[in-house]
Amino acid sequence: MQIPTDPPQTLNGWTYRLRPAQTPTSRVVLMLHGWTGDENSMWFFAHNLPDRYCVILPRAPHPVPEGGYSWRKVVPGTWGFPTLEDLQPAAEMLMGFLADWQTVSGVDTRLFDVVGFSQGAALAYGLAVLFPQRVERVAALAGFLPRGCETRLPVLKGKRIFISHGRADDLVPVEKARLAAGLLQESGVQVEYCETDGGHKVSKECLRGIVSFFQGGNN
Repeated sequence: MQIPTDPPQTLNGWTYRLRPAQTPTSRVVLMLHGWTGDENSMWFFAHNLPDRYCVILPRAPHPVPEGGYSWRKVVPGTWGFPTLEDLQPAAEMLMGFLADWQTVSGVDTRLFDVVGFSQGAALAYGLAVLFPQRVERVAALAGFLPRGCETRLPVLKGKRIFISHGRADDLVPVEKARLAAGLLQESGVQVEYCETDGGHKVSKECLRGIVSFFQGGNN
């Protein structure tokens, strides 16, 4: 993983990295790392997105004893897949962070896209169903749909979501991705699905799919 040499930025208790847009008209995309990750974890992905994107990579707020950070509070004995209720506090905190960042940067964050990996993908789904008027596109990488989202999926009708998963993923079974894709399609979401051999990571084939997904025009 290539890590930038400049120090991370801070704002109102948040630590984050930023890849500025290279065009006058920019869009914002949030990149959300997975369990035990940090603001560096998805830097490689940030540099694969089109130049028109201003990419924000925040660090999750909850330290993990094993190292890194989590998007939900760490409670011993509750290891498993977090629910929408578990992730809602982080989603609401991120909306506050975006508002603060818009104030200091002058970049419009009223509409934004989200890329999430693993637990970060679950949070990306959570952001979309909790704030459908704010989130346009979602890329869920090696992730899962949090329990509690199922009844809210109709609010995503017409949106575009990219799903990437490896058939040999031993942390988040590929069945989680297949289930999410089916439920989203039933709710009228335009799903682009990339499934390849491999484990808990993003394959080169799916990475090309992500780039293509974000190169297109926005809804």
